[in-house]
Amino acid sequence: MINVAVLGASGYAGAEVVRILANHPQCRLKHLLAHSKKGKSFGEVFPFFGSLGEIEMEDTDSDEYLNDSDMVFLALPHGHSAAHVKKILAAGKKAVDLGADFRFRDASVYEAWYQEHPYKEICHDTVYGLPEIRRTAIQGQNFIANPGCYPTGATLALWPLLKEGLLVLDSIIVDSKSGISGAGRGLKEGSLYCESSESIKAYGVATHRHTPEIEQNYSEAAGEPVVINFTPHLTPMNRGILTTAYAKLNQKGLETDLTAVFQQYYGEEYFIRLLPQGQWPETKWVQGTNFVFLGFTVDVRTGRIIVSTAIDNLVKGAAGQAVQNMNLMWGFNETEALTMLPVFP
Repeated sequence: MINVAVLGASGYAGAEVVRILANHPQCRLKHLLAHSKKGKSFGEVFPFFGSLGEIEMEDTDSDEYLNDSDMVFLALPHGHSAAHVKKILAAGKKAVDLGADFRFRDASVYEAWYQEHPYKEICHDTVYGLPEIRRTAIQGQNFIANPGCYPTGATLALWPLLKEGLLVLDSIIVDSKSGISGAGRGLKEGSLYCESSESIKAYGVATHRHTPEIEQNYSEAAGEPVVINFTPHLTPMNRGILTTAYAKLNQKGLETDLTAVFQQYYGEEYFIRLLPQGQWPETKWVQGTNFVFLGFTVDVRTGRIIVSTAIDNLVKGAAGQAVQNMNLMWGFNETEALTMLPVFP
């Protein structure tokens, strides 16, 4: 049994970590921290959390959680994790950062798209925690950078094809549509009900900060630099991301059994569900779960492959993947506390 602290527990991703860990037999939720809710009980913020509601929320500026926590989840805005990570690692604790601060091996990329990095010396050696492509590297680590929600669905969509050298690299277009919870729990005009209901819109066009993260993953898979067009959209639903990736197949790709390729990479993966030809993933199928549904087809007329993935942005795109990483770090069963089925309808 390990003691767990969650920093940023009052946000959507932080609360989702708490929800999942409430059913983890190897974890004891010891500290829940949120600067804006300090002194309140967790039940005041989230009345539906039952007995966990008795835990008093602490200020994220306090370091007391380090005294008796074995594992720390950081569900903080970008730029806020680095200082905590330095102290956590110095104290000999394990941690998963759900934010963007350590996802880039090259800190200069982070600084180009986000802000100056306050702890760049560990970026290059930090393990990027997408278990389906990083499982061995994650096992036993003390610190993991959890992937972003959009990059999770986008990376898994094309990773096998890029690894096998089947795509024309300058032809890749990624289109994603996310639920509003992806914008976080803070008050933002564009996330208000009257602003977002009955509408769908593109945002961050050609400038979204997840673009370089997706490119980093694609480049690693391909073994050479890959530049893409990525366009996210805000969709009037609570949860979910539907990603559709388009790429032109090269001659090798046109001659390859692509179903066999996806089976080779994902056929034994518990959380990835490969769909038969003609069936396409829906966000309803993954609501509240850590699963990824993936479908594809080849447009013979254009020579392009079209791959779609559906994930829950708060689970596989954030908290669930973080717990999956924790399980690997501690040697627990990788699926522990993550086998929940979706809520439908």
